[in-house]
Amino acid sequence: MRRGHALLGGLCGLAAAVAVGCGSGERQDANEAEASYDVEVVDASFPERHRLAQKSQLEITVRNEGTEAIPDIAVTLDGLDRRLDRDDVADADRPVFVVDGRRKQIGGYPEVKLAGPGGGPTALVNTWTLGRLEPGAEKTFRWHVTAVEAGPFELTWAVSAGLHGNAEAVSVGGAQPRGKLQGTITSKPPSSRIAADGVTVVNPAP
Repeated sequence: MRRGHALLGGLCGLAAAVAVGCGSGERQDANEAEASYDVEVVDASFPERHRLAQKSQLEITVRNEGTEAIPDIAVTLDGLDRRLDRDDVADADRPVFVVDGRRKQIGGYPEVKLAGPGGGPTALVNTWTLGRLEPGAEKTFRWHVTAVEAGPFELTWAVSAGLHGNAEAVSVGGAQPRGKLQGTITSKPPSSRIAADGVTVVNPAP
């Protein structure tokens, strides 16, 4: 789930992936206390139907239901890429949805800058954080994405209370808050029109 740089940098990145610093340094999870925090997912919304090149918005709103502040509320989102079952390609990962501003070179697609919800991405692949969440407070993770691969899709998400596994988010029943969003991307791109100003391109609503 985590990636590092090549050679020594890669070893440090790999060490970080298991929450261990490179060399004899302090563990990167040393300041993350072991605790469980009550979290409710207020809403998780995403259109079920998309068209190629259509821009859409995915939102996940979470609330701290406990009496202690959550150190670093985070969401891991998987399914943005689809892995091809082929050995004749350099990179078998193909995008299904491109997060607007995401920096990733895949196949013939241009490399763009990584973006996402307010706090930005983390060192963990496909994980975003919005920082400290006070008791009773809510925060919304919001992604603006563009559909680039026709066919069915399934996005899975999971909420965490920290980045190193010590601080756990739990829902009613004691399980980690998680879920999935499914639907279809059709091959027909969305139609568009020129607004009255003669310049602005207007796309239809999802």
